[in-house]
Amino acid sequence: MRRTVRSSTMPSPFWRDAALPFIEARTVDDGREICYVKHTHDTFSIGAIVGGTSTYVNGTTNQHVGRGVLVIIDPEQVHACNPYGPDNWAYRMVYVDVPWLARLQHALGRDANTDFHGFSSKWTQRRDLFAQFGRFYRTLVAPGVDALAKESAAVAFFTRLHGALDRAVPDARRSDDNAKLARAADYIAAHCRQPLTLDAICAAADLSPSYLIRAFGARYGMTPHAFLIDRRVQYGRAELRRGRPIADVALDAGFADQAHFQRAFRRIAAATPGQYRGAAR
Repeated sequence: MRRTVRSSTMPSPFWRDAALPFIEARTVDDGREICYVKHTHDTFSIGAIVGGTSTYVNGTTNQHVGRGVLVIIDPEQVHACNPYGPDNWAYRMVYVDVPWLARLQHALGRDANTDFHGFSSKWTQRRDLFAQFGRFYRTLVAPGVDALAKESAAVAFFTRLHGALDRAVPDARRSDDNAKLARAADYIAAHCRQPLTLDAICAAADLSPSYLIRAFGARYGMTPHAFLIDRRVQYGRAELRRGRPIADVALDAGFADQAHFQRAFRRIAAATPGQYRGAAR
């Protein structure tokens, strides 16, 4: 039976600091009533499972993971984590802006260019990395710790992570079809706040509707429509962080009304827009 999110059991606080705009964190101590649909983030995401067990879907990875595991999610990677079993599912997540992490990669001499390159590892059980992530996370969310200490902890952890785990080698060969699918995704992202038609997306990508639907799902793990809703929610998150009224954000993001925004936001973020907006400092 499908789980639903209950407002009364969703404390799941977010952490943000205006002095560190490139990073965000989330603490969940009991996620048994949380249910995530497949979704993406425009950030690099890494999380520690500190209690219970969850299903973890990320690309070709589909398995159960428990306490002591770090999950590693590249930007725009379709994924979903959901509780499994009776125990409290608890986790700590950190979301990092891609440009910040790409600059760190470049500074570490990992690549001659400044593009972000993802990780081939989608999870790890290395105890040293799990322990250092815990120390980094506690520093990050601790009240009274200044921004310099927090950012220093971030640099130290991600430097260690890059040294410990291999990165995925970027594939310089992209088929023409993959390039067209990327154009379709880019078009949806660029026009996500507007009413979009399948014909318009197909025209932008030079693909037939039937091929687009089939190939887009295989490439991105979701339909073009689901991708559109995901992009609208991502835009909404950014606007809520600025403190804008939820009703205004809902309409500006392209939703018919606040109720539609609320439902989509909860399905993707497992929190209400009000809970997310309330974390702003």
